[in-house]
Parts: sequence; structure tokens; C-alpha cells
Amino acid sequence: MAVSADRMGRILPSQTIAITQKARALKAEGRDIISLSAGEPDFDTPDFVKQAAIEAINRGETKYTDVAGTIELRKAVAAWLNKDFDLDYRPEEITVSTGGKQVIYNVMTATLNAGDEVIIPAPAWVSYPDIVRLADGTPVVVPTEEATGFRLTAEQLRQAITPQTRWLVLNSPCNPTGSAYSPEELRALADVLLEHPQVWLLTDDIYAKLIYDGRVSSTMVQVEPRLRDRTVTMNGVSKAYAMTGWRIGFAAAPVELTKQLIKLQGQSTSNACSIAQAAALAAVTGPQDCIDEMVSVYQGRRDQVVEALSSVPGLECQRPEGAFYVFVSIKKLLGRSSPQGTQLTTDEDFVTALLEETGVAAVHGSAFLMPGYFRVSYATSTELLVEACARICRFCEGVQ
Repeated sequence: MAVSADRMGRILPSQTIAITQKARALKAEGRDIISLSAGEPDFDTPDFVKQAAIEAINRGETKYTDVAGTIELRKAVAAWLNKDFDLDYRPEEITVSTGGKQVIYNVMTATLNAGDEVIIPAPAWVSYPDIVRLADGTPVVVPTEEATGFRLTAEQLRQAITPQTRWLVLNSPCNPTGSAYSPEELRALADVLLEHPQVWLLTDDIYAKLIYDGRVSSTMVQVEPRLRDRTVTMNGVSKAYAMTGWRIGFAAAPVELTKQLIKLQGQSTSNACSIAQAAALAAVTGPQDCIDEMVSVYQGRRDQVVEALSSVPGLECQRPEGAFYVFVSIKKLLGRSSPQGTQLTTDEDFVTALLEETGVAAVHGSAFLMPGYFRVSYATSTELLVEACARICRFCEGVQ
């Protein structure tokens, strides 16, 4: 008997997790490692959120909850979406899952049949294609261009849609580029979607609170309410509230789809952790100044990293509008050799040599479906960023 099912052959391990684990292993060996690979805030979870979790434990809130999450949290999420994003959802249209990744997995597993297509603009988060494949769907990757800020255009969307298209996945601000769609750009995409009523939309808004330069996040249902009945709006507390380990994500979706998501979750994980739900409740209902403080720091770090890396011959990068990543072109350095003589044929060669020769961990662009780039996360201390950028600069200057 085979050790694994056939479906396991369709997917690869998460490459961002693999690089982060390699960096940790080298650090455990005593190497001086600076990790810019993980998509995780370096800030601590706010104290009032942690206190809410402690109080929930002391009250004995350690039992099962409704599969979809506590009614208190679902009401609070609906109110949060309304207040901060002008979205009108009822508690029965909200599902709480074990992180945003489970939301996406649930949506695809509950809706896709073999042969159904999912449009994924690239660069894209590493897990989208593999989740689609696990659900028997077919990922249709549409490469975007630097000239459009790595944003999908209406014409690209129109050309990608076929009779088999079931979903478009839209991530704004985007991991790995930090690009954020304006209301006008969403409007153009919405016009195309209105022409194709069989196509549903999954908006991954997990970084929506982390946006810079006075911009305001926009999401599709806010721009075009007529798409509400075929849109899943995904969000959560992991990035905005520095709660990655708490594993809480939300889905806002039409009632009939929400029922299917609950059915599926009821036969897999059941409810998300009750204590983490209490913490998430505090996060979305409590003081929000913690987000403003993080955004201010992130914006300063973004400017620091973009300035440092843009000054290096062979590197090119745009200024991100949100999230906490910079996506850097290394096309001019490929085909050459690292300072210690490693042939840099691919972007994976580049990040491997960078880690081994300088101790800086980053993620290659191919992991995000866009070869010729690498992603750095500036969700780490300013001091470490200064040192990491200096090492990257020395490394690139030594490429021959």
C-alpha cells in the first residue's frame, strides 16, 4: 500500500516555512542568522488581548464552542467589518476558523469539483495553488507586471476567464509585493466579474489594516455591492493584531455557502480554540491604537529597506503600499557567481547563497510564482534590518 494518497503528489511543502526552518536550524548550530523570511509581526500581542485570554481561562471558557465560533465573536466580527470596511454582514454569515489559511482551504474544498479553475494573479502567496490542487481544482496563474505595480488588470482577468472558471483569488495588500488595489482598480475588475456570473471571488484581506502613506484599504464588496452574493471576504487577527500563533481567521460569505463551510469544518477541526476566540473578541472590540503604532513603525522600516536596497547595483524594488514585505528584482544578478563562487542561475540559488554566505534568510520569488525576485520581510527590529540590508548590499556588490 502506498504511504500517501495520490493527492499528496500534487502539492509541495510550504517554501516559506521550509526556509524559515532552515534559518532556525542554522541559528541553533550557532550561526549568526537574521531571518527576513517569515510573514510574522515581530511585535508582541497587545496586553489587553492577552489579558482577555487569561480571564477567559479563569472563567472556565475551555469547552467546545459552536463550530462556526462563539456568537459573541461572530457578532463582533460583523460589527468590525461594518465599522472598518463598510461591509454589511450578519452573524450567521460569519465563520471563525483556525487561521485564514483554513478559511481558504474550507472555501475551496467546499466548492470545487475536478476541472474547476481558480484564477490566481502572480506573484501570489505560496499556498493558494496547492490548496486549489488539494480541492481537485486547477490553478490558473496569471503573471502580473511591475508596470502595473504587480496588480491584475481588467483585460488580464477577462482573458483568463473560461467556462470552467469558478473563483478569482484577490489579495490586497499583497503578499509578497505589498501592492494594494485602489477603488478604481477594483471597479475595473468588478465590471469584468459582473459579465461572468459563474465566477466567485475570494478576497484575502488579511493585511488590510497594514497600509501606508495615508491610504485607506478597499475591498471588492465595498466597491461593488452587487458582487456580495458571490464573494467570500477573508480576514483575521494574525497580522493586524500580531496574533499569528493564536490561529483565528474569519470568513464573511452568503448564508448558503456559510452553511457548507460550517458543515466541512464540523467534520475536520470543529471550532477554533475557545481561548483564542476570546482573545480575538478583545482584539476587534478593544482599543485600536496598537495598529496605528505598528503601521507607523512598519512604514518607517519599509522606507529604510527600500532606500537601502534600491541603492545597490543589480537590485530594483518598488515601494509597497501595505503589508510588511519588499519584493526585490535580482534579474540583473542572475547568471553570475556569488562572492564565494556559487553559480546564481536561479532566484533560489541566490537566496540559498545569501543565507549560507551572509546569514540572511529571504524567500525566492519562484516560491511566489514569480522567478527573478526575492522577498524580504521587514517585520523585524530596525537594528536587525540595518544589519541585514548591509549584508545583502555587500553580498550583491561581490557578485561577479
